Amino acid sequence: MAITILGIESSCDDTSAAITRETLLLSNVIASQQVHQEYGGVVPELASRAHQQNIVPVINKAFKDAGITKDEIDAIAFTRGPGLLGSLLVGTSFAKGLALSLGRPIIQVNHLTGHILSHFIQLLDQEYAPPTFPFLCLLVSGGHTQILQVNSYLNYSILGQTIDDAVGEAFDKGAKIMGLPYPGGPIIDRLAKEGDARSFSFSKPKIEGLDFSFSGIKTSLLYFLRQQMLSNPLFVQHNLANLCASWQQHLVDILLEKVVKASKQTKIERIVLSGGVSANSLLRERMAVEAQERGWELFLPQIRFTTDNGAMIAITGYFMYRLGLFCGLDVAPVSRVGDFEVA
Repeated sequence: MAITILGIESSCDDTSAAITRETLLLSNVIASQQVHQEYGGVVPELASRAHQQNIVPVINKAFKDAGITKDEIDAIAFTRGPGLLGSLLVGTSFAKGLALSLGRPIIQVNHLTGHILSHFIQLLDQEYAPPTFPFLCLLVSGGHTQILQVNSYLNYSILGQTIDDAVGEAFDKGAKIMGLPYPGGPIIDRLAKEGDARSFSFSKPKIEGLDFSFSGIKTSLLYFLRQQMLSNPLFVQHNLANLCASWQQHLVDILLEKVVKASKQTKIERIVLSGGVSANSLLRERMAVEAQERGWELFLPQIRFTTDNGAMIAITGYFMYRLGLFCGLDVAPVSRVGDFEVA
């Protein structure tokens, strides 16, 4: 009998629910929060309150779009972490309550595993061609930047990661320094198309191995702009498109350099891109160029699966269900990757 999973995602500021039957996606509903824009970033207390308002209608719509009833699901998968504790608590609590009322098991999902396995979501009337193992995954988002070797659905190792800030934060903070609204990453991407990436250059962090660092270069951008504005207070406004193009290329260069290095070290030429920053147009273009030049087999996610979504939680829950990896009702959300354990 086909396994049907309800997936609930509430790690940050998107409330999402999805339903999968085996690997086939039946529905995927996302409610985004606009309240954070005026604050220049996600406000945890406001995020958790918005999740409380959104979770019931989002889940109801997921069932309606899927054309099934609650009694037809076999289990409920939810994001346990990492993320904002208040936001995670809403999804975790709802999953427990619904599971208790239906007599169904619950499955705790690592948010990052969800991003990796989003490439295994099957869509109706589209060819199903997910990556085969092993592969390298560049996972890039507002909170995480990692290169992983993925050996199976739930077996992977971190080859490199940021030692401070994530690349998504570098995009958003860079945008904020330039006076752009939140979230700044997509705005930089759009404005960069009108600029010349060769206009300005920035020093690259000297980090050994496959690890990343983005905190220092944000500071260097701030100091660079301050210096330029001493002689021209309108420097940013007059050079905005060129600044965005140069900053974006700088960040993408850092990411690609490490991916190339990881592929050479592991001899793995199957490359997967995941996470919110994987929607960046330059990153996708440059990855495609590298793949063609180096003979990589490249997998780029659909844009709708780059941001946080319930579909990636449901598909991960499906693979965990097959292994009987359920959890008890005493499970609590965790904010950090290091605190996450599957038991």
